[in-house]
Amino acid sequence: MIRSPLTNPYLLILPGFLLAAFIILWPLYQLGTISLNDVNRFGQLRGFNGVENYVAVFTDPDFLGALWRTFIWTGAIVIGTLVVSVPVAMILNEDFYGRAIARVIIMLPWAVSLTMTAIVWRWALNGESGMLNSGLHGLGLIDQNIQWLARASTAFPVQIMIGILVTVPFTTTIFLGGLSSIPDDLYEAAKLEGASRWQTFREITLPLMKPFLNISIVLNMIYVFNSFPIIWATTQGGPANSTDILVTYLYKLGFRFGKLGEASALSVMMFVLLLAFTVLYVSLAMRRERT
Repeated sequence: MIRSPLTNPYLLILPGFLLAAFIILWPLYQLGTISLNDVNRFGQLRGFNGVENYVAVFTDPDFLGALWRTFIWTGAIVIGTLVVSVPVAMILNEDFYGRAIARVIIMLPWAVSLTMTAIVWRWALNGESGMLNSGLHGLGLIDQNIQWLARASTAFPVQIMIGILVTVPFTTTIFLGGLSSIPDDLYEAAKLEGASRWQTFREITLPLMKPFLNISIVLNMIYVFNSFPIIWATTQGGPANSTDILVTYLYKLGFRFGKLGEASALSVMMFVLLLAFTVLYVSLAMRRERT
């Protein structure tokens, strides 16, 4: 029987693959070209300068601070989201009255624009007229206003908290899909054997949820690493660049200081760094599954 070329799966996915490759590789090529040239603030190339833009970024003291905060920002939000989302998903997976309404409430932050969410939080955290200070005053927990976003010691932790809150809905959705795929027979058998809830979670739920945990970690890592609106809408990297992460530092380089060559070099570095982390994590996860 002669097989039609239209039934070849590789041929069917080829158009989409080529389109995705063009969307990703062409901007990456342009960034690489700009990063290796001297560029004016209007984007005009003025000549090849090798790796000078990369050296300029590496020797900038603000870069190392932004890099370190990016690791803290990404790690804290990804881990915090996992810690919150797992129990929330398990609760929402139970059969109780009002479960549908509870699921809708959990998903609402995901439906709202991230920029709008950050702006609302900026109003709530206002040091003089914010709702958070008003609420704490009403409860008698503070006697003077706290400048939440004007101090480095409070601004960055608060932004991480906001990041966790807006990432929980997406992660909970992934976990709900995973929990719904686990057969009820396994839980019934464990109950008959006298297994506790913790033993059931450790021996049944967690192993079967590992693929969904890996998916959520990889996607959240990419999403959070490149997240711009929360930091920018609340503090714009301040006070004194103390809340800058790589993506806000990149924005300042390119659009506030007009250093397009250095901004392009940083973009390439961020792409390589994120790709390396993703490949490393996926490789380790696949190796653990084989063993």
